Order: sequence, then structure tokens, then C-alpha cells
Amino acid sequence: MTKLNQIVAVEKGVKAKAARTITDGYHTVQRATGLSGIARTYRPRDEEGDALPPESTLVQTKVDDIVTEITADLGRLFDVTATKDATNAVATADVNVDGNVLVADATVPFLLFLEKQLVDIRTFVSKLPTLDPAESWAYDNNSGVYATVPTQTVRTKKIPKNWVKAEATDKHPAQVEIFHE
Repeated sequence: MTKLNQIVAVEKGVKAKAARTITDGYHTVQRATGLSGIARTYRPRDEEGDALPPESTLVQTKVDDIVTEITADLGRLFDVTATKDATNAVATADVNVDGNVLVADATVPFLLFLEKQLVDIRTFVSKLPTLDPAESWAYDNNSGVYATVPTQTVRTKKIPKNWVKAEATDKHPAQVEIFHE
């Protein structure tokens, strides 16, 4: 008896093989050269005409072979999918957290839904901001947030100053450089 985990393990490969077989078959029938053959013989028009050798090309691909291969691969895909769906319809499991049953007899589709939700929740939680462990934090009931002990710092201000390198003359403007203090 095939188990659900075995079916799930082969399902992706079976789907890919069936899709590849259909695609390859489609492309093969689009190229008519391999599907047709030819047999020609020539006879001269009169006694003085040239005798040409016969020509022949064999059929390289038979439509029956393509259809048989597609039928086999699709049959396997249908069998695997039907087996998985039938098993999913009757398979159930309990969802336990710390020994407490949160969901009894959960179906496979519901468990897959829960798995996706947990991935989404984990992604969200991983992006939440955290408090810097280098600081000492205390919850402030008045504002409803965590806060650190207030610190006092000094703020500086940059003041631009001019430095005249060369005074202005009647022929040249002054050369001035700006620096910050």
C-alpha cells in the first residue's frame, strides 16, 4: 500500500515528466518532416532519357508512439493525483501545542493552510523591532511604551566662516574660502 508521504514525494517529478512529454509531443507534431515518408521511382520519358535512382525517406516518428507515451505519462499523473486527493480526503491529525489539542481531526488541506499561516506569522514576527540590549529599559505606564533612562547630550552647530586668501583688486575679485567652525 502506498503511503501519502510516498505519493507527495513522487508527485512533483510525475507532473514535470507529464508536462515535458506533452510539450515534446506538441513540438514533434508541429514539425511535419519527421511524420511523413516518401518513396519515389523515376522512369525516363523516352528511350534516350536519363535513368535516375529511386528516392526514399522513412517515417521517423509515428503519431501512435507519441500518443502512447503521453497516455502513459498522463495516466501515471492522474493515478498519483487521485491517490493523493483520496488520501487527503480521509487523512486527519490533531494539532497539539504543549500537550493541549487545539484542533482535533484536522484535514490535510487545513493543515497545509495552517502551515502557510505560520510561515507568514513567523516572517512578520522576525521583522518586529527589538529593544537594544545595551540599554536599560523600563515600561512607562503613562505613555504605554518602553523607555530608557533620559540622557543629556551637547549639540554642536556648524557656523560657516569666510577666510580671505587674497584681497580684491581692481583687476581680480577677492579669493575667499568658506570653512565651518
